[in-house]
Amino acid sequence: MTEATPTNESYEDHLSICGIDRLTPKALTIIISLVGLTGNASVIWFLGFRMHRNAFYTYILNLAVAGFLYLCFHMVNVLQGVIAVISTIHIPTYGIIRNGTIIFYIAGLSMLGAISTERCLSVLWPIWYHCHRPRHTSAVICTLLWALSLVLGIPEAVVCVYFYITEGLCKIVEFTIGAWLVLLFVVLSVSSLALLGRMFCGSQKKSLNRLCVTIMLTVLVFLFCGLPFGIFYFLYYWIKNSYDVYYCLEMVSSVLSCVNSSANPIIYFFVGSYRQWVQGQNLKLVLERALQNTPEEGECGGSLSQGTLEMSGSRVEQG
Repeated sequence: MTEATPTNESYEDHLSICGIDRLTPKALTIIISLVGLTGNASVIWFLGFRMHRNAFYTYILNLAVAGFLYLCFHMVNVLQGVIAVISTIHIPTYGIIRNGTIIFYIAGLSMLGAISTERCLSVLWPIWYHCHRPRHTSAVICTLLWALSLVLGIPEAVVCVYFYITEGLCKIVEFTIGAWLVLLFVVLSVSSLALLGRMFCGSQKKSLNRLCVTIMLTVLVFLFCGLPFGIFYFLYYWIKNSYDVYYCLEMVSSVLSCVNSSANPIIYFFVGSYRQWVQGQNLKLVLERALQNTPEEGECGGSLSQGTLEMSGSRVEQG
């Protein structure tokens, strides 16, 4: 995908509107990215090497990996823009950096959709879910979602960047990616609303636990901060010639997408330490507390509690 290049006259006008080449938004993006890289690296370290993984730990680990890689590629892309602003040096990336951000954005959103869907199923039908759920389901789903992200992202680079043939073929690829993003957004919204409805409405309300709070806050942050990047990508061909809209939406979505990928570790820390913060507390315990489930009474007179069911599910699944 070739970026729109405005004329000199119009370009000067856009600088006053969005300040696209000013260093302030780029510096802000770099600072946020550094914070997010540190947080996601900590989550990867604890979940990958210090904690015994269960179903949801596997999803959270893959979400952290996607966020970490997205921030890496996005920060390199921003640094390239900073270098272009302060000097005449041009560093060719051949679309690799841009394509990487798209792949890891898709992967992160896919992981979040899988987390919300699995949690919704485990709350709505806990006994059926934990009795019939195949072993290593989360590991298999994460592998498939990573593969799907590559399948969607690599053709976009090949068709629209390296071997650009026709705009029509490129639009088909972009539309396919956009359709997948829309589908993920619908799944994420429906599962989250169903989970909220079961928690707060109906005759069989479920008590709110820390894992649900963590998932809900993560989804909420995505809706406010991560969704604009997907909207910008989906609307690219309709707004690329409208420089005001293009540059402003690009700048806003760039900063907000970094906030989205950086906010998850902060959410884990906030939820895990809420009402139980002690100075010098082990971060591993904080993360475990943020992802824990409070025991709940089972449905239909079942003797197993929700917490017991999820603990048993954790024992039979690793990774």
